[in-house]
Amino acid sequence: MPINITMPALSPTMEEGNLSKWLVKEGDKVKSGDVIAEIETDKATMEVEAVDEGTVAKIVVPAGTEAVKVNALIAILAADGEDVSAAAAGGGASAPKAEAAPAPKAEAAPAPKASEPAPAPAAPPASAQSGTGIGNGLFSSPLARRLAKEAGIDISAVTGSGPHGRVVKADIEKAVASGTGKAAPTTAPQAAPAAAPAMAKGPSDDAVLKLFAEGSYELLPHDGMRKTIAARLTESTQTVPSYTVSMDCEIDALLKLRAEINASAPVKKTEKGDVPAFKLSVNDFIIKAMALALRDVPMANASWTSTARVLHKHSDVGVAVSIPDGLITPIVRKAEEKALSVISNEVKDLARRARDKKLKPEEYQGGTTSVSNLGMFGVSSFTSIVNLPQASIVSIGAGVEKPVVRNGKIEVGTVMTATFAFDHRVIDGALGAELASAFKRYIENPMAMLV
Repeated sequence: MPINITMPALSPTMEEGNLSKWLVKEGDKVKSGDVIAEIETDKATMEVEAVDEGTVAKIVVPAGTEAVKVNALIAILAADGEDVSAAAAGGGASAPKAEAAPAPKAEAAPAPKASEPAPAPAAPPASAQSGTGIGNGLFSSPLARRLAKEAGIDISAVTGSGPHGRVVKADIEKAVASGTGKAAPTTAPQAAPAAAPAMAKGPSDDAVLKLFAEGSYELLPHDGMRKTIAARLTESTQTVPSYTVSMDCEIDALLKLRAEINASAPVKKTEKGDVPAFKLSVNDFIIKAMALALRDVPMANASWTSTARVLHKHSDVGVAVSIPDGLITPIVRKAEEKALSVISNEVKDLARRARDKKLKPEEYQGGTTSVSNLGMFGVSSFTSIVNLPQASIVSIGAGVEKPVVRNGKIEVGTVMTATFAFDHRVIDGALGAELASAFKRYIENPMAMLV
């Protein structure tokens, strides 16, 4: 019987992706675990593995197709011993077409009247190979799903030990060894995906374009990343009752310590010659200070849900990185436990892979706070939008020489403005001020970050 290969859900929030490249062609034999394609999500390019063994009978969606919906048929696999041409003819539904860029004059569908119930979103079609998604929202590796099926294990009853609770091979082997796995049900209902946040309705495309002379502009269609950024920022501004707190921090001691540490950094040998093992930036100190401040004020290291506050045990600090026509916040996990040199090298690696779109979803999803630094552009102060599900973000301005009072005397000091945005549902005003004060203490007494 032909095996349908469908567009996998490579993260909990993924709804569609671009099929960047096929690494197999029709007629190729594949086995479970072979990498067969590259899928571009909103902010990363990821490899897709085959779950079953067989021969590629038909590639339904060609390489380069954009906006392929999760669970859409992308290829057909002929099982071992099956006629390839018959499998290709008898496979699943026809190929989904690539979505064209939205027409400038297309009007958004009118919202239902208050007296009319909104139509329920249709559930996605069940798939023979749905990648990492499971109907109840659990995620697993393709290998884990195959092993569970062979062992008669209900994978939804297995506790995952991978990133974000992902079920991996070791979890299935443990369930088999302990005899705790239940027989997998013959059918499993597929849960409908969470509805995308509603976008505020503004002027229609046609109304906007009428304001400009024809030929005086060109249209740049939104890519997946830009759509995702717009949706998430809209969701945050529409749902988070946020407020801001600003602190002026003197950074002369920090700049002096940074110079001393960099000057004494050990040297490592590379193909390009001897280079320092690390080179600290001011932002590395800021990340560490924010992580330690959250450790010292644990009630502020939290996220909001409708039933409870989620109190995090570690400071996972997202770092805003600008990439071509977009923004991403890779996360330094357990930053409160890491040395400044480790944070520095990790941020450089994350930023490089972010620009190459090589980050894994677990490297940029989640986090307990974020740092956004525009000081290198000469910006003195600014505010940022809270990045859900986080409840705080700090915006860092440039260090500027200003008159400061020290021991009753006016002197010239370097002052940096840090502006915090907080989710008031989680962090009340006094708690936010306590966190900002703890951050300021570490910035102005940077030796405390080294002990």
